[in-house]
Amino acid sequence: MIFDFKKEYKEFYMPKNKPEIVNVPKANYIAVRGKGNPNEEGGAYQQAIGVLYAVAYTLKMSYKTDYKIEGFYEYVVPPLEGFWWQDDIDGVDYTNKSAFNWISVIRLPDFVSKEDFK
Repeated sequence: MIFDFKKEYKEFYMPKNKPEIVNVPKANYIAVRGKGNPNEEGGAYQQAIGVLYAVAYTLKMSYKTDYKIEGFYEYVVPPLEGFWWQDDIDGVDYTNKSAFNWISVIRLPDFVSKEDFK
């Protein structure tokens, strides 16, 4: 059976009816960081997300290549997660999306090492 993070860790991926603080344990992620309007066509955000998914799916499909990751099991690539902020303001100024800073991440199974990533 293929491992699915959303099903196995519902407390992290399925929203509740009321907001709550969730303590997320240490986990393996790949990430991209940048700044700018996420809606800009062909902009830095769209390019970065393309690279992030390319790496995530390359690792996921590695079992079909000559490169074997120790402890590999099939899994569903988890959803994109992100952190957004703007410097030197309280709250968010949605009229100035070019001022957004972002870090977007995709979780990886624990068996993926830095060497596998390289």
